[in-house]
Amino acid sequence: MPRFLDMHTVPAGTTAQAVAEAHAKDLAVQTKYGVRFLKYWYDPVTGKIFCLSEAPNREAHLAVHREAHGGMPDDIFQVEEHD
Repeated sequence: MPRFLDMHTVPAGTTAQAVAEAHAKDLAVQTKYGVRFLKYWYDPVTGKIFCLSEAPNREAHLAVHREAHGGMPDDIFQVEEHD
């Protein structure tokens, strides 16, 4: 299954708890789109969030975010893991 890494920019002052709550919303709807979110990272200094998923396609990854909380990424990339 393809993997996708996206990047969001959130406003200054966004708490780690708010990010975790948005991620929980993603997890609640991901199976509807055949997506599995694997991990996320948050840097509160820069306001950057990165989400890694396995998804059938880019559109499915984005559909989860759209339905779960509406927070759409600034960019999204299909990535491959290498040793």
